[in-house]
Amino acid sequence: MKRSGPLFTLLAGLLVALFMLSLNATTGTRSTSTGSESSPDAASVSPTPTATPAPSEPSPSPSPSKTAVPNGDYAGRTDDDSSAVAVTLRDGKAVAYFCDGRDQESWLKGDVKADGSMRLTSRSGGVLTGELTGKRIRGTVEMGQQDYGFTADKAVKPSGLYRATATVRGAEVDGGWIVLPDGRQVGIVKRDGKPAAAPLIDPETGAVTVDGQQLTARPVTP
Repeated sequence: MKRSGPLFTLLAGLLVALFMLSLNATTGTRSTSTGSESSPDAASVSPTPTATPAPSEPSPSPSPSKTAVPNGDYAGRTDDDSSAVAVTLRDGKAVAYFCDGRDQESWLKGDVKADGSMRLTSRSGGVLTGELTGKRIRGTVEMGQQDYGFTADKAVKPSGLYRATATVRGAEVDGGWIVLPDGRQVGIVKRDGKPAAAPLIDPETGAVTVDGQQLTARPVTP
């Protein structure tokens, strides 16, 4: 009994030593594992790319505006001095009157282009082509089978184009007058479509007497 006591004591001490050694090994492993685990790096957030606005295209330069043809009245004679022509321009529109003072006349109208050119027409087929240059319109009037070149200069009132319409003694009266810059007048009055030389008007007031009845001839505009 005395010999086995120290042996048991030695065995017990070995067991305790083995137990402690095993415990230390296990604890060290856990500590190492725990220490080696690193927390994941925080994800770096890239800034949202800002869309760069596309360079705006320069606005097209406005095309130079064409100068409008000025309003005005023009009157003159044909090249053969047989007839008169008057043209009135208003806001890009034109009305013209061709008259020989006896039995041939024509009212024409149409547009005026920015360059001053014009082509005016009448219901009866007459055509006036012309161009405004400075203070003068130069052109041609086609009447039937004949062409009349003309020059119409800027007219200052009372010169210009006048017209009067009325019913006189049961007849439809339609009169047209051209007052030239030198004061001369050329006109025709139609009674139910029959042309005749027109009586003179008072250019200051437009007053005119037709078949005993007083009428008023007024300036013509498009």
